[in-house]
Amino acid sequence: MTLIIPILAIIAMFMLVMGLANLVTGKRRTERERIARRLGTLHGAKGDTRGVDLERKLTLSDMPWLDDLLAAQAWTRRMALILEQGQVKTTLGMLVLTSVMAGALCLMAMALFSSNVFLLVVPPLAVAYVPFMLVFRKRARRMARFQRQLPDALDLVGRALRAGHAFNQGMRMVADEFEDPIGPEFQKVLDEINYGVPADTALINLVRRVDCPDLKFFVVSVNIQRETGGNLAEIVTGIARLIRERFKLAGRVRVLSAEGRLTAWILLALPFGIGIIINMLNPDFMSVLYETPEGNLLMTGSLFQMTIGAIALKRMTTIRV
Repeated sequence: MTLIIPILAIIAMFMLVMGLANLVTGKRRTERERIARRLGTLHGAKGDTRGVDLERKLTLSDMPWLDDLLAAQAWTRRMALILEQGQVKTTLGMLVLTSVMAGALCLMAMALFSSNVFLLVVPPLAVAYVPFMLVFRKRARRMARFQRQLPDALDLVGRALRAGHAFNQGMRMVADEFEDPIGPEFQKVLDEINYGVPADTALINLVRRVDCPDLKFFVVSVNIQRETGGNLAEIVTGIARLIRERFKLAGRVRVLSAEGRLTAWILLALPFGIGIIINMLNPDFMSVLYETPEGNLLMTGSLFQMTIGAIALKRMTTIRV
């Protein structure tokens, strides 16, 4: 135990230095890229006919060695897509460094107060997961906001088609009239079409960027209509109506399952609340749990079983519509 604390301190300091270096090099690289873009614009204005690479490059970190390390992993592309969907203004490398540093600091703190294996493993892992959890929550909020905007956007596209406008012009109206996230996402589709990407491919890229099942219905319907024909305005309006009806059904389901979710929260909070109250009234009675090996074993087993119960209650009260 005496060797663990200095080793963890060295690891934490290393992660802190690397994180600060990532911030500094990231700012410098951003400045260099801005200067390079301006110089490229000047060269273009002077008639430079050299080829321009329009392929999108995926950068996972501003540090080359970390970028190469993350690029070799299978899960990094999925995580980079989640960062893009949540519009998180950081790189995956910075997120990983923050997670590792937070977990190492929590492990040092736990090692100072306890030698319980459960406390040395579970809290650091939970703290290390917090940056990723924040990213997931931001992404979920953005995708939910996109889904709420989608029926109104489709209605606008349908009205534009009935008025005689082209489909691209209807999407242009959505891009101009709606706020983030649906406005900028439709703008990306139009930009890809203007760069020469086929319309069906640009719409498929939109589905890849946005995790929304209702959007898939819209994209599939539009692509089928381009091949077989039909009244696109009626199709788009029908999809918007269907999405609104599904929202109503989801609201009813949420109301009916509210009692089960409240029961789950009470069952999870009750042991901790009773434990805090008993510890305040009679500290010697509760000290057996965290001062003796048997008590530590009982507390570890109880927390493990409560975790399993929380997962089961979550699955029971989550009803997908």
